[in-house]
Amino acid sequence: MRLSALSSRAVKDAPRDAELASHQYLTRAGYIRQYASGIYGLLPLACRSIRKIEAIVREEMDKVSGQEISMPCLSTKELWSESGRYSAIGNDMFRLQDRDSRDLVLNMTHEEPVVYLMRNSIQSYKQLPVMVYQIQNKYRDEPRPRGGLIRLREFTMKDGYSFHESEEDLKDYYDQVHEAYTRIFHRVGMKNFVSVQSDNGMFGGAYSHEFQLITPAGEDTLVVCDSCDYKANEEVAVARFEVEKAELKPVEKIPTPGLETIEDLAESMGVKRSETTKALCYQKTDKSLVLVFVRGDLKSSERKLNVLLQSEIFTAPKSSLVEAGLPAGSIGPVGVDLSKVQVVVDQSVLDLSSSVCGANEEGFHLKNINIQRDFLEGLSKEQRKLVTIADVAQAEAGHRCAQCEGALKTVRGIEVGNIFNLGTKYSEPMECNFLDKNGKSKPQVMGCYGIGVTRILPAVIEESHDDKGMILPITIAPYQVHLCAIGKKKAAVNDESERLYSEMTKAGIEVLFDDRDKGGAQFAEADLLGIPFRVLVSQKTLGLESVEFKYRDNRSEPEIVPIKEFSSFLDKKLKDEFALYGVL
Repeated sequence: MRLSALSSRAVKDAPRDAELASHQYLTRAGYIRQYASGIYGLLPLACRSIRKIEAIVREEMDKVSGQEISMPCLSTKELWSESGRYSAIGNDMFRLQDRDSRDLVLNMTHEEPVVYLMRNSIQSYKQLPVMVYQIQNKYRDEPRPRGGLIRLREFTMKDGYSFHESEEDLKDYYDQVHEAYTRIFHRVGMKNFVSVQSDNGMFGGAYSHEFQLITPAGEDTLVVCDSCDYKANEEVAVARFEVEKAELKPVEKIPTPGLETIEDLAESMGVKRSETTKALCYQKTDKSLVLVFVRGDLKSSERKLNVLLQSEIFTAPKSSLVEAGLPAGSIGPVGVDLSKVQVVVDQSVLDLSSSVCGANEEGFHLKNINIQRDFLEGLSKEQRKLVTIADVAQAEAGHRCAQCEGALKTVRGIEVGNIFNLGTKYSEPMECNFLDKNGKSKPQVMGCYGIGVTRILPAVIEESHDDKGMILPITIAPYQVHLCAIGKKKAAVNDESERLYSEMTKAGIEVLFDDRDKGGAQFAEADLLGIPFRVLVSQKTLGLESVEFKYRDNRSEPEIVPIKEFSSFLDKKLKDEFALYGVL
């Protein structure tokens, strides 16, 4: 490709709202253009890179027996209602109607459509296991699109779905895909990526993992241990909370007028914040109230609560608390009316020998509360069913690791892929069944495997750039060689650069040829575009009967290569470079 013929052009300035390096460079280099918030067009250079990413993903999915399909972007409301997700998902889903006023959705994920396919295709255990995948656009009405291609409202994903006769068979295949993902992210040029435990969220299922690229530009917070291999998304991370055992004492009711914060309460009572219990009041999407009790020095994880309650949650308005007889600032577990509110008790509270908490009476708190003795043991069997003991506390830097005695720390990451055990969350309600060896009908056990194809390109750039522009790995760069001709009006430079361009192209080497005779400005644009090898032809190099070869990542000084040796020289450089990414 000649730069003079390229339909896209580099521009001088990045968008004013572009905070991330990838957003700035992809725009300036003419890879992408914005249509609206979270909606971008891919220009020729980006399209070439994305196609290469797709090819790597296809190769690795085919290696684990994946079969490529294509499902529609549109689905009916009825299909999503079968799983219960049509009403469970909020404003993130694009909803529309056709000319006959039939309700449709733009698929943000494809569990429902793929189950529809498989329940009409798989009847017997002899047909299992099977995995199908597609690479297709998805649609999500993101409230806060950001970072150019990082978080979009329309984006390209690889989503795969596997179907099995047992959990054991799924786990074996899940591990195979985990290994395939590791190969994919290595091949596209990521260096500092990790697999972390994650939240199944709206997808359901028993366990899941995210692949995260560690970078300060990341939007996710990851919790990692400095002593063992524990790694998890902040949304699901767990920690070991130190607790001091103490002798149980009688409960005291203490007047606390005007004390509403944990800090003020602890100071007034002469106790540590870790010896208090705070109440957090939420409302589910069905408007029902949920009271969450967590140790006073900890935060609750709303994501853990979403999963536990199978609903989005919102801070409850004061009017709802009044209706339930709950005095804001003095709410506690003892005496709460369980007919009006659901109660969740974090494990950290259960571990406390004694605590200070609200007395459910305005202006009063209780001291020396032991939640097992003073709350749980006083409940009937039916009331006990309305109380959930769970881990809903948020693990943070400085907490102790739940697997060892190490200290936890936090890092930032960009999620580039995820894998989920879905179990029978979709197959059971949607009646996607098979006949086992005994002729008994059972729901198929499912796994789900996603990769953010569009997101990989900017994620790699976040990890690999300098103050001049992108530094793209050879496996996903739009071209392998950036050929610059300085002084092209001179016959010798023109003839030799044209000969080299023709020779490399015929040899199957991907070359972007800057044939515009713009002098030294060509170097700045070459650095911006990020192509891994730069070859320079000029009067100076021709005077030495040579060309200049340079790595974009500046790993070594530029090399002067005799023209007669250049073909074999470049062939070796290409082979060595691909080998760095496992391509032989």
